[in-house]
Amino acid sequence: MTHNLYFFTVLTPTYNRVHTLERVYRSLCEQQFKDFEWLVIDDGSTDNTREKIETWQGDSPFPIRYVWQLNQHKKTAFNTGVKQAWGRLIVALDSDDSLLPDSLQSMADVWRGIPDDLKSGYIAVTGLCARPDGSIVGDRFPEDVMDMTTLDMSFKHHVKGEKFGCLQTQVLKHYPFPEDIEGFVPESVVWRAIARDGYMTRFVNTVFRKYYESADSLTMEGESSVNRHAMGILLLARDTVVNCLPWFRYQPVAFLLAAARYTRFRLHLQHDGRPLPPTAELQGKMSRLLVWLMYPVGWALYLKDRRGSAERLSN
Repeated sequence: MTHNLYFFTVLTPTYNRVHTLERVYRSLCEQQFKDFEWLVIDDGSTDNTREKIETWQGDSPFPIRYVWQLNQHKKTAFNTGVKQAWGRLIVALDSDDSLLPDSLQSMADVWRGIPDDLKSGYIAVTGLCARPDGSIVGDRFPEDVMDMTTLDMSFKHHVKGEKFGCLQTQVLKHYPFPEDIEGFVPESVVWRAIARDGYMTRFVNTVFRKYYESADSLTMEGESSVNRHAMGILLLARDTVVNCLPWFRYQPVAFLLAAARYTRFRLHLQHDGRPLPPTAELQGKMSRLLVWLMYPVGWALYLKDRRGSAERLSN
């Protein structure tokens, strides 16, 4: 297998987004750092995405590879891209976003700053996202350079909001997104598994990505439909109350809310007649206690969802 031909693979899963892909392409043309490929995984688009990519391939200043697959989901397209990537590091850039002109150079500089004998223990370099007006999305990191796992950054330091960077390809190959789960699976399920295995991230207060919000983005898809994405949201809640308990003391309220979400979305799945896979079942006394304590809250949230759904259907 050919690999590490490039420093970066910029990986873009896409589905019927030809109207925003040009923004991605133009931002890549402006990159100061040139040692990268653009890998576009087309998840079964029916617009003219292929034709547009082929046009760019003719005169692009960087190599472009285009892979088409039957429509499955963004998570499957991402897995395909990781398998196909020829770069040492992957920059997962959505089909509706863009990089700043110095983003790849900045990420490369940060990665090179990690001692060579330690690099195998790092999964990522992670920085900030900014909106088109320059405002930062979410929180900055407590210090300008910090090395720790994503779980420590999230639970110990309470850092919230969209973040962005590059990930080590060979590590990602061992942590694919679960393709047997229908619909949306939160990215945190994978990032947390990597963190629990001890892989570090270098966090920096540097803006790498320009973030655009759009109603049809693949990222926002996970937040737009309660029933359609109930399984993925339940899996994340289960991961919190089962696998992340060592961090409970840092944010107990977050764990209680996750326990309520577990009940809320389990009830949605039961209502729809969808069985739970073994990976969704609770394990351990503490996780069951948390879910039991928060069951009334989860039940109330479920009923609120049902009432909202009924009102929308009646209008």
